Amino acid sequence: MTDSELPARGAVFWPVGTGDSSTIVLDDEIVVQVDLHDLVMAQDEDTPHVPVVDRLIEALPTRDGEPYLAVFALTHADKDHCLGFENLLSRVRIGELWATPRMWREFADPDAPEPCPDAKAFQDESERRVAATKKAVAAGKEPASGDRILVIGYDTDHDDHAYSELPDKYLSGPGKSVSTLDEHDCSDRFEVFFHAPFVDDCASERNETSLAMQITLTDDSGVDGKMLLFGDLAHDTIMKIFNYSVDHGRPERLEWDLLLAPHHCSKKVMYSTVDGKDVLHQDVLDAFSANARHNDVVIVSSSDTFRPKDEPGMNPPHRKARDRYQEIAELICTMSWGDEKAPSPVVFGVDASGARIVRESVSALSASAGFARSATLPSRRRLAAVTSAAVTVAQALPAAVGAQSQPTGPERVQDAIAADRGGASAPAAPVGFGR
Repeated sequence: MTDSELPARGAVFWPVGTGDSSTIVLDDEIVVQVDLHDLVMAQDEDTPHVPVVDRLIEALPTRDGEPYLAVFALTHADKDHCLGFENLLSRVRIGELWATPRMWREFADPDAPEPCPDAKAFQDESERRVAATKKAVAAGKEPASGDRILVIGYDTDHDDHAYSELPDKYLSGPGKSVSTLDEHDCSDRFEVFFHAPFVDDCASERNETSLAMQITLTDDSGVDGKMLLFGDLAHDTIMKIFNYSVDHGRPERLEWDLLLAPHHCSKKVMYSTVDGKDVLHQDVLDAFSANARHNDVVIVSSSDTFRPKDEPGMNPPHRKARDRYQEIAELICTMSWGDEKAPSPVVFGVDASGARIVRESVSALSASAGFARSATLPSRRRLAAVTSAAVTVAQALPAAVGAQSQPTGPERVQDAIAADRGGASAPAAPVGFGR
C-alpha cells in the first residue's frame, strides 16, 4: 500500500499500550491531537520506551518554522492520557488547548491525589492561556495562536477560578458544537459535538468528568464519518449522554461509524458489581447498537492485548467487555491489530467511498517518513505522514519489549498501576485507570 491510497481525511489511533493517543487529520495544515501516551516517558521499566512525541512531531505541519498542532484536547488528566504533554508543549506550537474544569477543582483541593507532572504542565499551560486570553480581550484583541484555550464543561465552583471570567467564545459544554479550530473555519470538513462533562458530575471521580464528544469528518465530496470518543466514562454517565440526547431531540449526535471503547475496554461500561458478582447492564449495549450507522461499524480498544482470562481486581482491558462489544460490532485492539507481536496503527479514513477502517497493511507507509515535514509534503498526504509516524512507533515496539528483562502482560499492567499510585496500595479515592 502506498500513501496515495490513504484518504486525505481521517484519524490514527496509535498503538501505545493501555492509553490513548488519537491524531485527527483534517487536511495538510490542520491536525488535532486527542490525549497523549508517550511510552518513552513511562517510569515502569517493563514498558517499551518508544518516543511517540518525537514521531508525532515529525509528522506535523510547520508554521513560521516550527511544528504546528491546531488543537490539543485532553479528555482528563490521568497519566495514560497526558504522558508526554510537557515535552510536546516545549517543542510544538499548540494553537488551541481544550481543557475541562476538573483540573482547577483538583488543584484547589489539598486532599486530592497529586497529579502527575504532565497533568501539572497541562494545568499550568491552561492557566497561562486563560490569563493571556483575558489580557488580549481587555485590550480589544483576540488571543494569538499559541495562547488560545477552550474550557469545556461547567463546575459548581467555577466562580472560584479565573476561567469563569472568560467571554462565552472561550467556554463550551454539553449540547454545544465547534467547527472553528485555532481561528480556522473548518465547518466544511469538521465538527465536534460535546456530550460531557456534566455539571452534575463535577465532583465525581476523575474518570466520570472525562470530555466526551462526537467528531464528524466530512470529505470534499460531502460524505462524512462519525466517531464517538468518551474518554474513561463508565455506564451511568454514558447512559446519561444517550438519554439526554434523545430527550433533547438530538439522536443524530449519537450516531457513529467508529467508537473508541470507553476506558480502554473496561467492563465498567456495561457491568456493575452486586454482592461480589458482575451484573450486566444491557441498556448501554443496546444504545450503542441502536446508534450504529451501518453494519460495518468498528469499536477500537486503545489498550494492551487481552489477557487469557479476567482476574478479580485487574484493570482494563477486560475480556468480558470485549466479548460484549463483539456481539454488536467488530472490535479492534490497537496492540494486536495486524499482528500481536508487531501491531499496526488503526487508521480510520473518510473519502467519497465512505467512512471505513483502512484494511490493507499500512506498514509500507514507513517508507514515506521522508514526506513528514510540510516543506516536502505533497498535497493531501498529511494522514499518510501521521500514519507513517505511528507505523514507526509500532515497528519499534517488539524490539523495545524484547530488550526488557521484566515480565509483560498482567504483571506489566499491575506495575503501571502501582507507578501511577505511588505504591501498590489502592488510593483513598479511586482515580485513573485504577478504577
